[in-house]
Amino acid sequence: MKIALAHDWLNQMGGAENVLEQMVDLYPDAPVFTTIYGPELMPDTYRHWPITSTWLDRAPGVHRYHQPYLPLYPPAVSSLNFSGYDVILSNKSGFIHGLRHTPRQLHICYCLAPTRYVWNYEGYAQREGFGRWLGAAISPAIKKLQQWDFRVAQPTPNVHAEGQATNRVQGVDHFIAISKDIQARIKTYYGRDSVIIYPPVDTTRFRPVEGEPQGDYYLIVSRLIPYKRIDLAVQVLSRLKRRLIVVGDGRDRAQLEQMAGPTVEFKGRLPWNDVVELMANCRAFLFPGFEDFGIAPVEAQAAGRPVIAFAKGGALDTVIEHETGLFFREQSVECLMEAIEQFETMTFDPASARANAEKFSNARFKQQISQFVEEKWQAFGR
Repeated sequence: MKIALAHDWLNQMGGAENVLEQMVDLYPDAPVFTTIYGPELMPDTYRHWPITSTWLDRAPGVHRYHQPYLPLYPPAVSSLNFSGYDVILSNKSGFIHGLRHTPRQLHICYCLAPTRYVWNYEGYAQREGFGRWLGAAISPAIKKLQQWDFRVAQPTPNVHAEGQATNRVQGVDHFIAISKDIQARIKTYYGRDSVIIYPPVDTTRFRPVEGEPQGDYYLIVSRLIPYKRIDLAVQVLSRLKRRLIVVGDGRDRAQLEQMAGPTVEFKGRLPWNDVVELMANCRAFLFPGFEDFGIAPVEAQAAGRPVIAFAKGGALDTVIEHETGLFFREQSVECLMEAIEQFETMTFDPASARANAEKFSNARFKQQISQFVEEKWQAFGR
């Protein structure tokens, strides 16, 4: 079984790249196919991988500003050549699931999210802080992109006619979702069923402290951008006069600092060792945003700490209410305040949080992906 890996683009680090790294670790001989690759923007280890990019890689400024080129990604993805491989494992949040392959090749798509800029462009633009000019420039293409995105997400045509089995087609044989929320979106937008395999989290980096945690603070580790809703936590902890430490940076930082009371401290970006120590000693980790999955709440639980999270998205998969944390059900100051006040009347077992986090470990991810790929390849009948 010869495997190839496919990834949307390699010009920035994020959760998608964490997943890809584990896939490369699992299949070290598999080449990586992608639309664009900026070596100077990626970790040095990537330079040792066999990476193939497309003609779009030569577009001016595409490594730093790839969003204006969104309408060109479908043809770029379609140009990738996967000849000689039995299984293609795509790691998708954009357009990479539209790759072309023969009906005799098995295509498994690990879906981080149905393409946001196609199905929810306004939300995506707000999330990323794009100006109105970009939306106005590409809005005529959105409808066509939706049609393409839906079509290529359908099952691979099973072509048996003589001479047709080697034709390159588009289609996904099996979808894997990263959470129940993404599983529902795959069904809504693509009409496809999927199984859930949770993304990998490096739980070995975090450990509960011996005895009682030493901190009297609540903690956030996040990019400081609007959809993360850090403003809710800043307002609530300021009102309650509780300590809040915010780790991270972003375009909202100045505004958040202006609304913060004296009990809220902004640390900016910190070395990992400092983050690990802060995580292990906090009263609770706050997660007020809506995420497809959300790695940080799992890391907090790996450190034995409870999580107070907005009850939507991936947090519903990763936090066990009243056992490893609490939910608040509206993104409002009042609801988050009630949750924190309730939290302070309760106790949580660090061992339970740690045990729950282990369900999302790197080792578990690789074992489940490997088993799924092997089973589907053995059952592949074309």
